[in-house]
Amino acid sequence: MSPIDSTVDARARRSLGRGHDRIHAAVAALLAARGAGGTLVDAGCGTGDLWRATRGRFARCIGIDAIMYPDLPGEIVFREADLDRDPLPVDDGTADVAAGVEVIEHLENPRAFVRELVRVTRPGGWIVITTPNQLSALSLLTLVVKGRFSAFQESDYPAHRTALLEIDLRRMAAENRLEQVDIAYTRWGRLPFSGLHYPAAIAALSPRRLSDNIVLIGCRCA
Repeated sequence: MSPIDSTVDARARRSLGRGHDRIHAAVAALLAARGAGGTLVDAGCGTGDLWRATRGRFARCIGIDAIMYPDLPGEIVFREADLDRDPLPVDDGTADVAAGVEVIEHLENPRAFVRELVRVTRPGGWIVITTPNQLSALSLLTLVVKGRFSAFQESDYPAHRTALLEIDLRRMAAENRLEQVDIAYTRWGRLPFSGLHYPAAIAALSPRRLSDNIVLIGCRCA
């Protein structure tokens, strides 16, 4: 195995292939509201948490990641790829939904990744992306105190490489001519200097400031 492959493998294993349930629930709710179904392409599928959160909505799932995690559900069609260097191993227009859940911050070239998500999505299909929310109160305070966003501390590197703002996600959506673009937040955020989280009712008062993660969804309508 080459040194580059070893680095990718190590970064993948470090994440354990898991994301917070609140993130997957937020994505599932957005897809349900749009009646999305059919084929799901989950780029950076990890252990298959998005499939579990949306099970019953999609007829099949193609999961793509640098390694195949042991807990990946057997019904997911797995394809291996280095998302920094390889095109998604999926034909053009295959997906009804192409998702990158907590993946884009791990990559060197976010724009190339978004272009690949769009490429594999059929016209009328949906692209959904999540990433740490740099505009949360926690992240902004951490930036002031430590000079870096909360999800991009030394302990997060090199797994977390690229911090993106809401405006970056919106710009990438516009560059790829996505329509019906919407931004949502998980409404699950950690209180600064604490391991506690805001109650859901409080987070709902200011989702952008009180959520740890942001979601962009848009339609490849053309």
